[in-house]
Amino acid sequence: MTKLDTPDAEQNGSPAVKRHRLPIFTVIALAIFAFIAGGFGGAFQGKLAEVQKNDNSSYLPSSAESTVVSNQSAEFLSVETIPGFVLFHRDSALTNVDKSAIDTARQSISSISGVDANGMQPTQFSADGTTASIFVPLVAQDGDTAVAGDVLAATEQNVIDAAEHAAGDMQVLPAGPGGLLVALIDAFSGLEGALLGAALLVVIVILLVVYRSPVLWFFPLFSAVLAIGLSSMVIYYLAKADILTLTGQSQGILFVLVIGAGTDYALLIISRYREELHNYPNRFDAMIRAWRESVPAITASAATVILGLLCLTFSQLNSNKSLGPVAAIGIACTYLVMMTFMPVTLAAAGRWVFWPRTPQVDHAADLATHGLWGKIAATVGKRDRSLWIGASVLLIVLFAVGIGSLKTDGLTAAQNFTNTPDAVVGQELYDSQFNPGTGAPAVITANAAQSDAVIKAASAVPGISQDPGAVCTQVDVAKVSALIKTNPAAVAQAATAGCAPAGFTVAPIDGRTMINATLTDSYDSPQALETITRLRTAVHAVPGADALVGGSTATTLDVQAASVHDRNLIIPIVLVVIFLVLAALLRALLIPVILIATVVLSFAATLGVSGFFFTHVFGFAGSDQSFPLYAFVFLVALGIDYNIFLMTRVREETGEFGTRAGVLRGLAVTGGVITSAGIVLAATFAVLGVLPLVFLAQIGFVVAFGVLLDTIIVRSVLVPALSHDIGKRIWWPSALAQAKD
Repeated sequence: MTKLDTPDAEQNGSPAVKRHRLPIFTVIALAIFAFIAGGFGGAFQGKLAEVQKNDNSSYLPSSAESTVVSNQSAEFLSVETIPGFVLFHRDSALTNVDKSAIDTARQSISSISGVDANGMQPTQFSADGTTASIFVPLVAQDGDTAVAGDVLAATEQNVIDAAEHAAGDMQVLPAGPGGLLVALIDAFSGLEGALLGAALLVVIVILLVVYRSPVLWFFPLFSAVLAIGLSSMVIYYLAKADILTLTGQSQGILFVLVIGAGTDYALLIISRYREELHNYPNRFDAMIRAWRESVPAITASAATVILGLLCLTFSQLNSNKSLGPVAAIGIACTYLVMMTFMPVTLAAAGRWVFWPRTPQVDHAADLATHGLWGKIAATVGKRDRSLWIGASVLLIVLFAVGIGSLKTDGLTAAQNFTNTPDAVVGQELYDSQFNPGTGAPAVITANAAQSDAVIKAASAVPGISQDPGAVCTQVDVAKVSALIKTNPAAVAQAATAGCAPAGFTVAPIDGRTMINATLTDSYDSPQALETITRLRTAVHAVPGADALVGGSTATTLDVQAASVHDRNLIIPIVLVVIFLVLAALLRALLIPVILIATVVLSFAATLGVSGFFFTHVFGFAGSDQSFPLYAFVFLVALGIDYNIFLMTRVREETGEFGTRAGVLRGLAVTGGVITSAGIVLAATFAVLGVLPLVFLAQIGFVVAFGVLLDTIIVRSVLVPALSHDIGKRIWWPSALAQAKD
């Protein structure tokens, strides 16, 4: 061992670093594990689609009324299905040849695996004769086995292929809940390729600009890919075992969160490592010092995000409840990789990775005294009060500008897309040519003895079709199917309404029966949701019926109600958890309150700007009820990260220079790296816009804009200016509150 490599040597004025073998060996062992497990886990990225669940019913808890109805109605059905339609359309009236081709298509479709042939109904023709509709129920669950999303998508594609093969030059379109669900599943297909590729490309460009090195970007990006692989493997097995629910939305957010947060952690370590390379001849000594000085802030940051996300487990919605663990697993895996594999490989590579700006031992790392951020810090110190007041007023104005335009009363299935898939075109055509409520009726379960009273009460509800047989007991599928084959005209009207002729209703099971009620409006429209509310009120009031209302529309209504419940419950819990983490980290009570207040103000301003852009720029019809909750959890949990990075350094500098000088030195030293980290995180979340879904586009925008606003205004101006103005009292009640200002 040379003198240069001696662990405790102080050479050329560089500080000594004590090496503790066990922690170092532990970090190296974990780095090897992260490399092997992350590399092996890469194969699971493409397999996550196999365990996704994207239908609304899988989101709800077992206590939801529509879930109870679904479970009860399953006893009456041989298979559970998702209703869907295939439309055949011409601008002129369909010919006899067309109708013959449609019959051929119907026969082909009925033989496709995954289609419930017994549940298919006679072909409907529009009043103007231009459009025909075949009801095609897709098997969603056979016995205890749920059908995977990719299987549903394959079945729907087979249906469309069979229809197009027989249709000639007629236009063929999917429609109904089945068609729209498959369009949603298709929107997530190729997710791991398109989203991951776009995010990585954006981060590479930003890192090249930040470090101006053709090599350095590889280390954080390769580490992020390993973290994605590791988290994908863990999540795959948990989802396959039904321990958590993985949705396409969760998977998309997971990828960008891992890349964004991982790059943030890497930037913090690399920045501190580069700073220490100016002091240490031995690069391993420099990395050890950088790692030890960075670990408190990064650990607190990761813990804050993980705990904030895990607050989602208090949710009623399974999609929200499982997003927390999915994203928390991603952050935990990212933390493991970035704190082990990335620093070990970076230190092993040598100083040359910073080329052409290779740091030398010149003790020129006191960035608090020069550079752009030194000038910004000096300005904050001179005009602290006017700056924090001005920043606060700006945020309040941004909130007021657009908050009135933010609509969070939900979207129809068709409005969920930023593009126009065939299923949306088909749904619009179906609604214009047929009774839009047909095919997705409200499903009522009730005590059989009161079925007549329930039918009478339901028939009187505004929004329920008044056509004959629109409210009736459920079809005995096997008997009706057999009769249709011999005498289709005799049962066509009843079967189309989802009801059977006399003598063909289902037999009661355990004293319960099932009733269908056809809606007058499209199943996912606001009018249909209002009808379900009225219908529930009416049938709940029938004495002794114990009636419950489910079906596609009721499921959507229950999801919306659960979203509002989750928002009102979880947001306060997240604030309490973050306060406790900050109080423990900074060992004070006042500064955590200040930091949380500034981030909440930033969140409010972001909502205002988002409302303006969503309505007046992007032209979105509205937002999902869960949007404010998602936006809050990600913005507050991630936004507080940058305040953690800043204030841990401020606390470190305060011990030597005092609070006000410590604030300015902390801002100057961390300004560049935190701004770079914010830009990276904003850019990665903005990549969510490549997916053709309104919800993810909105989440991408709100997090991207919110992080930039927090980085540029809150963390660079508001927090340091307010802290500088208050002085040492920010550390109350710790000992630093009694130290020098």
